[in-house]
Amino acid sequence: MAIPHIEHPEIPEIPPSVPGLKQLYTVAEAAKMLSLSRAHLYREMRAGRLDAVKSGRSTRLTARAIAKFIQLLEREARGFNR
Repeated sequence: MAIPHIEHPEIPEIPPSVPGLKQLYTVAEAAKMLSLSRAHLYREMRAGRLDAVKSGRSTRLTARAIAKFIQLLEREARGFNR
């Protein structure tokens, strides 16, 4: 299954690497960090709201993609709280 990629130009650039931080996370690790289910994250990936990388059969989320996803959720939350 191909994971679509949608550009989010309104999200500011995030440094590609922060020394000392892990750069790739499994979907299960990211789900635990975000307090979301693995199924929810896969839905977000299919919708193009969360970018993922594939290596063979493994799906990984970059630290940058997770940070962008959090910013997207924060921006959406601000819109609902008006």
